[in-house]
Amino acid sequence: MKLVIDTNCLIQCVSRRSRYHDLWMSFIDGRNFLCVTTEILNEYVEILQRETTENFASLVLEVILNNPHTLFINTFYKFNLITSDPDDNKFIDCAVAAGAKYIVTEDHHYDVLGNVKFPKVAIVGLDEAMQMISNKN
Repeated sequence: MKLVIDTNCLIQCVSRRSRYHDLWMSFIDGRNFLCVTTEILNEYVEILQRETTENFASLVLEVILNNPHTLFINTFYKFNLITSDPDDNKFIDCAVAAGAKYIVTEDHHYDVLGNVKFPKVAIVGLDEAMQMISNKN
């Protein structure tokens, strides 16, 4: 299944000690595909460097870049659906362009998508994503 992971959720799932680590591992072992754009990768690195260390951020980026289950997406249209935090729109644009099943996020800015008829993008939180992964096995 193709997924887009918001940065807040990526940070929560990369640590081996996290209860959400299986989401990260589902990309590593090919149970799911991680859809990213250059903009998303830049945000991942920026936030990981701020929240962890530069070395850890580089390691995570290297894993994403070299993983055969990472899908690199080019977006050609900006939907601008989230006005309260326009920076979040890159995740929606990626999901639409990739045909991703879900965006995994805990950010309530995405709640606005429940009222959007097109493009239809489904949002799930970390707990729901973990439930889907465990049901898939």
